[in-house]
Amino acid sequence: MSHIDGPLYTEVAGPAGAPPMVFVHPNPMDSACWMFQMAHFSTWYRCIAIDLPGYGRSPGASPGLTMEEIADACWEAVDAVTSRQGAVLVGCSVGSNVVEHMYHRRPASTDAVVVSGTGWNEVKDFAPRRIAAYREHGIDYRYDYTLQDLSPEFRETPLAHWLATLFTERNASADLETIITMFEALAVPDPDWLHAELAAPVLILSGSQDSAHASAFALRDRLPDVEMVVVQDAGHACQIEQPWVFDAEMMRFLAAHGHSHLPVPAATSGEVVGVTP
Repeated sequence: MSHIDGPLYTEVAGPAGAPPMVFVHPNPMDSACWMFQMAHFSTWYRCIAIDLPGYGRSPGASPGLTMEEIADACWEAVDAVTSRQGAVLVGCSVGSNVVEHMYHRRPASTDAVVVSGTGWNEVKDFAPRRIAAYREHGIDYRYDYTLQDLSPEFRETPLAHWLATLFTERNASADLETIITMFEALAVPDPDWLHAELAAPVLILSGSQDSAHASAFALRDRLPDVEMVVVQDAGHACQIEQPWVFDAEMMRFLAAHGHSHLPVPAATSGEVVGVTP
C-alpha cells in the first residue's frame, strides 16, 4: 500500500522520442527550480521535472512514507510521459537522495546520475531542525528557507526574492504535514548499498557556499564511479544561481559518458576535485 495519495505532478518539455532527463527538486522548492535546465536540456532530451509529495501540485502523503516509495512514485511519473530507457537522473538536496534511490529501483533504466546540494552524514541532524522550524512557523517558512538555500551574496538580489515568492505563492496547494513526513523519511540513515552499489556514473555539483559542501567530499568517497565539481561562490541550489556553470558541467560529463549528441561546452569556473575510478 502506497503512502502517497495519487500520481505525482510533472512539468514536461522536449521531443517525445528523445531520451529522458528527470529532475527532482530540493526542499523547500518545487519543480520550477529547474526552469533554466528544462529550457536548455529540452533541446536534446525529454525533460521531466517532478513535484515531490506535498510540494507544487503533487498530492500529499501519510506518515510511514519511505524514500523507496518516493522513488517508485517518481518512476511512475516518468512512465506516464515516456517509455524510453536510459534516463539521466538529476537531483538537488532531497532530490539527490531520491534519484539515488531511483537508480536502485531501476538500475537498467538509468544511464547517469547528477546530484547537487548534497553530501553524506552518518546522522542527518538537519532533518529534526527543519521539522521544528516548520512546526514553529508553518508553511510560510518556505520563503526564508528558500533564501537559505542560496549563497549570501545571491540571496540579496531581486531575483532571489522573486524565486522565494514564486515558490510560496503555491503554498495553497502545498501540504505542511506531508513536508514534515518527507523530512521524516529523509532522516533515516542511508544504507551503505545506496552509494557503494550505485554503478552508474555520478556527477556531484557542489556550491562552495553551500552548508552541505564539506559533506559532499564524504559522499564522493562513498561512490564507485564519480566526478565532483565545485561551483565557486554558489549555494545549495547552484542550478539556479549559476545555470551556465551547472549546465556546462553536466554537458561535459554526459558527453564523456556517451552522450555524443551534446555540443562541447566552453570551459567553466567549476573546479574538478575528484574523479574515480
